[in-house]
Amino acid sequence: MAGDDDLVTSRGLRVPAAAIRWWASRSGGPGGQHANTSDTQVTVELDLEAAALPAGVTERLRTAHGDAVRASSSDSRSQYRNRQLARKRLADLIDGAAKPPARRRPTKPSRGAKRRRLEAKRQQSEKKARRSWRPDR
Repeated sequence: MAGDDDLVTSRGLRVPAAAIRWWASRSGGPGGQHANTSDTQVTVELDLEAAALPAGVTERLRTAHGDAVRASSSDSRSQYRNRQLARKRLADLIDGAAKPPARRRPTKPSRGAKRRRLEAKRQQSEKKARRSWRPDR
């Protein structure tokens, strides 16, 4: 049975809470006496081995982020709000990996592109030829 603390993405993927690790640290930037002593920045880390995600999703996440996917937030002054934001960012990363990459359609350069490329090459060649001075010319 799935726990209430499991992360469920908008695509319906479920990540068990045991695969997610949280920690808080001091947020950077300007502050004051309170901000310099409060651990409001939240970082969340997903262990891909324990995540039990589909193979394609795991492979795309591992390619992009390594063995551990991290998301952090220091947008808010509240640790609770930053925790929600970091959780949302992690879910967005997982959702992004769940969407298969678009299939590449091979294309050929247009006739105009070929013409422009050859014209640019010709102009470059003429420019370099003008740099050399020969007395026989």
